[in-house]
Amino acid sequence: MIKIKLFTAIALSLILNSCNGQKNKNKIKQSINSEKKLEDSKPNTYNTKHSLFYSDINNQISQVVRTIFQDSKGDIWFGGEGGVFKFSNNLLTHIDSIKSKSGKKVTVKDIAEDNDGKIWIGHTDGISSIDGEKVTNYYESDGLISDNVWSIATDKNGRVWIGTIDGVCVFNGLDFTKFVLPEGKVDSTLGISSKTMVHSIFEDSKGILWFSSNAGLFSYANNSLINVSKKAGIETNFVNEIFEDKNGKLWVSTKNGLYNLIDNKGTNITKGKIETGKGIGSIAEDKNGNLWFVSNQHYLYTYAGNELLEFQKSDDNKGPVVFQIFKDQSNRLWFVGFGGAFRLENGKFINVTQNGPW
Repeated sequence: MIKIKLFTAIALSLILNSCNGQKNKNKIKQSINSEKKLEDSKPNTYNTKHSLFYSDINNQISQVVRTIFQDSKGDIWFGGEGGVFKFSNNLLTHIDSIKSKSGKKVTVKDIAEDNDGKIWIGHTDGISSIDGEKVTNYYESDGLISDNVWSIATDKNGRVWIGTIDGVCVFNGLDFTKFVLPEGKVDSTLGISSKTMVHSIFEDSKGILWFSSNAGLFSYANNSLINVSKKAGIETNFVNEIFEDKNGKLWVSTKNGLYNLIDNKGTNITKGKIETGKGIGSIAEDKNGNLWFVSNQHYLYTYAGNELLEFQKSDDNKGPVVFQIFKDQSNRLWFVGFGGAFRLENGKFINVTQNGPW
């Protein structure tokens, strides 16, 4: 789980400002039985002209799966258009009580878990927590700086960090408080962007907190916020995420390439070797220690040692347009995105639908 060390009240007062001055006295908006069998829920609707990636369009977990997460119990969570889906005890269920303030369905962007096993969901209309069968939805009216959430993480002491289109908030269980980051620039190549967008929040094995934003890559430790992009020589302020491999090495996906970060120096390993276009996206590591990453939204690459190879897709082995690559606790590699959820097994993409194969 992505976590950080507990801040003291003094440290917080130096960095954190009141988030719209709102207190969270009436934040529990919904607390109801949350799980509903998927076969009882309405199927997603999507323009079928975009369904060429997969043959079983009506039985996808979601026709767009934006994120995947496995919790400490081994349950697998899928976030996409239409909300959250949970695979547990050989049953896929839809968490139908995660809703916008107006009661509409949401698109899920990120999923995290806290120390108590509570699941936190960041989506297009705020955040939600899932505690057993109890679902609680939080909105701007409860103190969030924005309902347009793109990333979510928890720390070792239960604080929830929320990255939005308008910056970062931290939630201590009672109040939302703004965490100030520098402003960046709008990425004009993307449909949704802002000067304060935070794409990812991550804590490494040393307890350092990282923010990937449109203002660059920032680290936070010992009450000190550092612009790592500037210090490390990363040649773009558009940073998507940071990933730590099994050896503790850090990798940074950016608009202009994939960097490794060693001793505060960034090296672009893809410079002049591949076309990045809209940039490098998700990063993961397979059971053999090879890195996998997405480039320009459509192309998959592996990096082993010093060898950079493109994964060759074919008409009958395309997989999805990948939003996230993820290794589960059984060392299986998942690729989720536009087209649904897939696992890569023996070089072949296996489409995992509502009916599996699990």
